[in-house]
Amino acid sequence: MTKLNAPSFQLMADQWPSPFVARQEVGKFTGGIVNPRTLANQDSLHLGPEGRIRVGRKIAYPVREFVKWLEARSVKVGHDK
Repeated sequence: MTKLNAPSFQLMADQWPSPFVARQEVGKFTGGIVNPRTLANQDSLHLGPEGRIRVGRKIAYPVREFVKWLEARSVKVGHDK
């Protein structure tokens, strides 16, 4: 479920070349909106995206779940006039 007026990150997901996004690449995926360290902290609190996987020492997230996580935490802001 996405919040009312939340931005869509689907365009980012459609342009991403893999079905997974590595934690160290979340900044690149989001254009710098999310820091990998922030995501690690959210994971440690069990508040990170669902479905994460570990490959060796690397953590990755399914793109679809990462986008859902981003959208759930995002709200468009308007201009005050």
